Amino acid sequence: MAALEILRDIFFKDISLGTFNLPFSISDVLLKVLLPLIAVIITYRVILLGLKHLMKVLKVKEELAVRISSWSRRIFRVAAFFAGIALIGSLLGTEIAFYIGQFINLLNQPFFETGNTKISLVTLLMLIPVFWAASWGGKYTRVLLDRSFIRNLNIDEARKFSIGSMTRYAVMAVIVLFGLSIIGIDLSALGVLFGVLGIGLGFGLQGTVANFFAGLVLISTGYVKEKDRIVVNNSEGTVISIKMLSTIVSTVTHENLIIPNSHLMENVVHNYSFDDRKVVIINKIQVSYDSDLDRVLEIMVDTVKESPYLVKSENPVARVHSFDDSGITMKLISWINDSANKYEFLGWVNLELWRAFKKEGIEIPYPQLDLHVKKEKGEPELPV
Repeated sequence: MAALEILRDIFFKDISLGTFNLPFSISDVLLKVLLPLIAVIITYRVILLGLKHLMKVLKVKEELAVRISSWSRRIFRVAAFFAGIALIGSLLGTEIAFYIGQFINLLNQPFFETGNTKISLVTLLMLIPVFWAASWGGKYTRVLLDRSFIRNLNIDEARKFSIGSMTRYAVMAVIVLFGLSIIGIDLSALGVLFGVLGIGLGFGLQGTVANFFAGLVLISTGYVKEKDRIVVNNSEGTVISIKMLSTIVSTVTHENLIIPNSHLMENVVHNYSFDDRKVVIINKIQVSYDSDLDRVLEIMVDTVKESPYLVKSENPVARVHSFDDSGITMKLISWINDSANKYEFLGWVNLELWRAFKKEGIEIPYPQLDLHVKKEKGEPELPV
């Protein structure tokens, strides 16, 4: 009986939050808000399924069907929003303005005070637009600098990247500090934050701080910059973005690697485009021992000169590389204009060389083995 009394009090007694009393119970919330909302959602799902079936029967064009479904979802979201407000209003009754005021006072109640700074839930909510404004301001400041100033500087890409990134983070820091002062946070209280950070270093934040300072070094030095083609941990890809704690790399298989910045600083990174995006590509191909090598060399050079990826100012070079078991290995050395096109270039050259050799009757050998059977005197002939 005591348990039933406790459950009855929990579900049917008006909710109280400290000194803040609400005019409804948990059962009221379930019956007057949650159940109607669930009914609305189920009704919407049924209507949407019926609408999709109807469009399928009427053979509506896919583009129009997608547009109708999209607008249906938007209308439902708006209707659900106003329905939620109406249901909450029915819970609060005629004193809704009073309870809204009480709720705002609760949000403004400070739960942490230090010096002249009082931190409340409203303060924490105000941090969201501050950090959003800092992110937006830093991003577009860098875009404007890139378009109007940095691109005209006669310096290498690494320095341009460093200037743009450092400016971005400086603008973000200024906006954050300005925003904190506006919402009433005493900047001198940041000393407490750094004190907590110092304590945290002893409890497992060493890696985070190491990644942070490694990010500063990467951004300021330009050892690795955005759009660089790199190889790290045997994975090749393009640097998408360098953040304060990690670097995002998109691999050739379109997978994203999130690499801690300290890892890039402490390990060997193969950077194809550190100061120049041009790279040398070596193609190896075998030809038969019966081939005219002078003609083979000529065909290889003439073929690669037609490539759209080739650096026109650098002449490709063909060489006889080695004499192997199955054939003679030839080597083609070429410059391409962008390391990101390495695999496209390799595929293009291999296909075009195969076509050119086939047209000229030049054989590309493959591994084969000739077996000679020695027959002793008097032994019968082996069947073929």
